[in-house]
Amino acid sequence: MEPDSTGDERGSRTQTTGRSGDGATLAASRHGLRVWAGPLVVVTLLMSLLAVMYLGYVVNPEKNLHDFPIALVNQDDGDIRDGTPINVGDQITEGLIQQIPADKIDLRVTGIAEAQRLLGNGEVYGAIVLPSDLSKRLSILGTGAVVPGDIQQPAVTVWTNPRTGTYATQIVALVTRQALDQVNTEVGRQLTDTVNAALTPPPGGSAPEVSSAARLMLSEPIEVITDQYRPLPAGTGSGLSAFFVTLLVVLAGFTGAMIVHTMIDSALGFVPTEYGPWFVHRPTAAHSRLRTLMLKWGVIAVAAPIVSGLFLGIGTLLDMPFDYGLAFFLFSTLAIIAVGVTALSVLAVFGSAGLLLNLILFIVLGLPSAGATIPLEATPKYMAWLAMFEPMHQIYLGIRAILYFDAHGNPGLSRGVGMCLFGLAVGLILGAVMTFLYDRKGLVRGSR
Repeated sequence: MEPDSTGDERGSRTQTTGRSGDGATLAASRHGLRVWAGPLVVVTLLMSLLAVMYLGYVVNPEKNLHDFPIALVNQDDGDIRDGTPINVGDQITEGLIQQIPADKIDLRVTGIAEAQRLLGNGEVYGAIVLPSDLSKRLSILGTGAVVPGDIQQPAVTVWTNPRTGTYATQIVALVTRQALDQVNTEVGRQLTDTVNAALTPPPGGSAPEVSSAARLMLSEPIEVITDQYRPLPAGTGSGLSAFFVTLLVVLAGFTGAMIVHTMIDSALGFVPTEYGPWFVHRPTAAHSRLRTLMLKWGVIAVAAPIVSGLFLGIGTLLDMPFDYGLAFFLFSTLAIIAVGVTALSVLAVFGSAGLLLNLILFIVLGLPSAGATIPLEATPKYMAWLAMFEPMHQIYLGIRAILYFDAHGNPGLSRGVGMCLFGLAVGLILGAVMTFLYDRKGLVRGSR
C-alpha cells in the first residue's frame, strides 16, 4: 500500500500560496506607504521652509538691524564765545558717531548736496541735518535765559525717505530720536553750566535769577523736527504700491507659466484633462520637447504685454499715479516674460518637480527677500544674500524706481533691467539646451 502524498502536496501548495500572499501584501503596504508618506514629507519640509523665511523676516527687525544707511550733514559754521571759537555741530557729530551703534547703523557723514543725492536715489533711508547757525542760536539761547527778548530755539532736521518704504521711515525716526535725545541732554547740560558760570556774582553781589521756563528750555535746547524728503503723492499706499505691483508682475509670470504649461500639455495630449467628473485625454501630438517648450514661450511672450497693459489701465482707473507709464509697461512686460520663460524651462527640465521648484524660487524665497515691506538691513543677513539673485527683489527695485524715483537708473531700474535680461537668458539657455538633449536621446513624451 503506497503512502498518500495528496495531503503533502496540498499543504505545500498552501504554504506557497501563503508566502505569495504575504509578499503581495507587503508590496502593497510599501506602495501605500510611498503614496501617502511622500506628500507628507514634502508638505512638512515646505512649510518648515516657509516658517523659517517668513517668521525670520518679520519677528525681530530691531535685533536684526545691520548696515542701515543714514546720512549725517553738519553745516554748522560755529561761533565765538568769550573769545573762544566753538562749534556745537562738531560736538553733536562726534556724539552721534559714538551714540549710534556702528554694527547696526551705517552713519554716513556727508555734505548737504551728497545727502540729497543719496536720498533721491534711495541709497539712504534718512538724514540728520545740523543747520549752519546752530552754534550761534545756542549762544543766543544762553544769553536769552537772563536777558529779556525774543529768541528762537535752534532746530535739527531729520529727513525720512518715504519712497524707500514705510517701515524704513519708522526705523529712521526711532534711531534718530534715541540718539538725538541723548545728545540734546548733553548739549543742554553744557549750556546750563555755561550760563551758570556766566551768572556767578562778584564778591558781595547777587546773581541774576534764571526763570524755571528758561531752565527747562536750557535742559533741552535743540528742537528736533522730523520731516519727509520728497513726500509720496496720493494713490501710492504710503509706499506699499510698488510692492503689490511687483507681486502682481511676478505672479503674472509665475502663475501664467503654470497655466500655459498645463493647458498646452492638455491640448497636445501629453496629460489628461478633468472637468469635474468628466475625463478627457486627447491623442498625443507629434511634438518634440523643444518644439513644445518654444510654443509655450511664444504664448507667454504674447500674454505679457497684454497683462502689463491691463495692470497699467486698472491702476490708472484706481487713481494710481503713473508718471512714466511707458517705462512701467516696457519693464513689467520684460519682467513677466523673464519669469514666465524661466518657470516654463524649469517645468520642461524637471517635470512635475518643477512646480515645487518654481514655487520655492519665485514665492517662498522671493517674498521675504524682496526688501519691500521691511528693509533688508532689518532682516537676517541671509535675506540680503538671497536678494542678490532672487527675481522678486530685482523686479521690485525696477518697479519702485519707476513709480517713486522718476524712472532713473541709479535707484534700481538699471539693475532691474539687467537682472531681468540675465534671468531671461538663463531661462532660454536652460530650456533650449536640456530639451534638445532630451529629444536627441529619444526621451519622447507620452505613453509607451
